Amino acid sequence: MRITEKGQLTIPIDVRKALGIRPGDEVEVRLEGDHAVLQRIERPADYSRLVIEQLRGKGDVPMTTDQIMALMRGDG
Repeated sequence: MRITEKGQLTIPIDVRKALGIRPGDEVEVRLEGDHAVLQRIERPADYSRLVIEQLRGKGDVPMTTDQIMALMRGDG
């Protein structure tokens, strides 16, 4: 395997299949001694909803949803 200038590498298909890694999955890379370990991160199916519920009401942004969306689109 060769590392790109950006530090990227391609995980071989047999390794992806063995670990059940698919496009969009998250993986963890950690050091164990002088080795790097790659592990697929398992998230519950409703993980995004759980994160949003935890964050709801935590912010103090005095903007409406429409104003935030316009800002993200570059309209604001």
